[in-house]
Amino acid sequence: MGKQIRNIGILAHVDAGKTTLTENFLYHTGALRQLGSVDQGTAQTDFLDIEKERGISVRAACTALEWKGVQINLIDTPGHVDFSAEVGRSLSVLDGAILLVSAVEGVQAHTETLWQALQERKIPTLIMINKIDRAGADVEAVTKALKEELKANVVELQIAKQEGSSDATIALAERGEIFIEALATEDEVLMEQYLEEVAITEEALEKSLQQQVVAAKLAPVFVGSAKLSLGIEELLEGVIRYLPSPLAQKEAPFSALVYAIQHDVQGKAALVKVLNGTVKNRDVIPNSKREVEEKVTLLRKVYAGKTADITEAEAGDIVALYGLSAAQVGDYLGETPEIQPDDMILQAPLLTIQVKPKEEKDLQSLAEALIELAAEDPALELEWLAEERELHLKIMGKIQIEILEKVLLSRFGLQVTFEDPIVIYKETPEAIGEGYVRYTMPKPCWAVCRFLIEPLERGAGVEYESKVGVNDVAHRYQQEVQRSIPLALSQGIKGWEVTDVKITMIEGEDHVMHSRAGNFVTATPMGIMQGLDEIGTTLLEPILAFKITAPEDLLGTVSSDIIQMRGSFGSPMMADGKFTLEGKVPIATSLDYPVTLSSKSGGKAKMSTKLHGYEACEESLGVVRPFKGISPLDTSKYILKARNALQ
Repeated sequence: MGKQIRNIGILAHVDAGKTTLTENFLYHTGALRQLGSVDQGTAQTDFLDIEKERGISVRAACTALEWKGVQINLIDTPGHVDFSAEVGRSLSVLDGAILLVSAVEGVQAHTETLWQALQERKIPTLIMINKIDRAGADVEAVTKALKEELKANVVELQIAKQEGSSDATIALAERGEIFIEALATEDEVLMEQYLEEVAITEEALEKSLQQQVVAAKLAPVFVGSAKLSLGIEELLEGVIRYLPSPLAQKEAPFSALVYAIQHDVQGKAALVKVLNGTVKNRDVIPNSKREVEEKVTLLRKVYAGKTADITEAEAGDIVALYGLSAAQVGDYLGETPEIQPDDMILQAPLLTIQVKPKEEKDLQSLAEALIELAAEDPALELEWLAEERELHLKIMGKIQIEILEKVLLSRFGLQVTFEDPIVIYKETPEAIGEGYVRYTMPKPCWAVCRFLIEPLERGAGVEYESKVGVNDVAHRYQQEVQRSIPLALSQGIKGWEVTDVKITMIEGEDHVMHSRAGNFVTATPMGIMQGLDEIGTTLLEPILAFKITAPEDLLGTVSSDIIQMRGSFGSPMMADGKFTLEGKVPIATSLDYPVTLSSKSGGKAKMSTKLHGYEACEESLGVVRPFKGISPLDTSKYILKARNALQ
């Protein structure tokens, strides 16, 4: 490969200083003449109006810079949990990462989720403890939390002096016994030399450190203050020394992954990582998933917030391609790799919300705007119910609602209102039963199916199989049945997605004259819904696993709150005048509790949550809603709709 490249991301809990660190990288590498400010709304990578206004990042911004002959493609990701989907998509193109942790707040709610995602993907990671100049900074306590709370194997490369003041400085950490032992844990040769008291050279230690970072077995810890530009160049040195180049081949056939979609004045931009080969302006490239070939009309990179047109991009690089109208997030362009990593979902949306235009005449425009936004953020899962004239989105939290409202106004000129968010429930069959459909009238049509419907254990998802021979139902028709299962389970008899279920087609019949593929697409939801209606379903609600740390005088209050919210918890752990409580609580009762807890504790308590799973819920405590659209149980209307005969 021609040039040296590092594709890295900066990840952190909100307010740890990611965007300020990015600004410093740009400034110290000469890409910026003066530092931007998050607080003043002048940060180069905060390009949305709302980002400048709120001082938070809501989109993953990629910018390129150069340090000592190495091109660094830097992705500054959102830190707020409401925008986890954006972070998850970014992970697919990273070859390395910087996990930023505040020296004051330490390991926070979202830090653990991010660390686990980095470990799961085996992404080589540097950790920077930021804000060592702030009052209350405690690098030693944060390092201890990295080891104990994140279970991270870390080595300190630097130490902070005079922390907690504007006179804070950085010194190199001693590479003594603790350092050697940390490396030797994952290095058998070093361990043998250490145990036999053989002198270990600095070169051997450095080589082992590099290898272990690349293998994601160990994370070096840097310290500094992005606000004071302290430790920036040392961290840049760490990026080019310890984080790997992308595994890409320039001579191989062209292949690229679309990790994001954005829109600007030039139109739709597909942000891609070139996995292999090269791509040039005017190239016609295939997209096998969309079954199209499209011409690249423009190639662009972003340097310090400014776009630059380029003529070609090589293997390993991250660029924006224009002209690919069919491209969507997750598509592979050119040659599709044999092994494709799963989508990284840090947290699935647990709320659904209806959005309405303030002016009824703007409904069509709003739908088109939301289609565009959902293409940029597939996690929104836009649901457009034409008959009801309703638009529904899936969201993470209330900050996201505010951001969507601002974006719809500033970008599309649309004033909207949002209904109160509703928790996303699910349902599952109460027992084993069967569903049957005989769709043979009005002709021409013929599709007969009998399904065995069985509940599965929590978290099992959906399974499907067919025990019907091709002599009874042709293979092509059986494929249509299988493809229709997600639609058939998208709404059950309580109005929610049906999960933890196994569907088996046990009988079926087609007709040589009257059957069409579409007949089985229509019949499948009718048969499954008939079965669910007869069997009955259990409502499932999302349950959060929580961890609360607070001053010990609040233990009684917090315990009482959790019980009132229908939660449960284990024995509290007491240390240093604080307690740590872990347990489970329904999201429906605890949605606003982090704000309440912060208020009760004067900001001294912290609460981290993640989805534990779905558990059975009494109907009176949950939400049962009517079927959206025309239910397959209303067979006459459903068939008319399927035949496009309904006015």
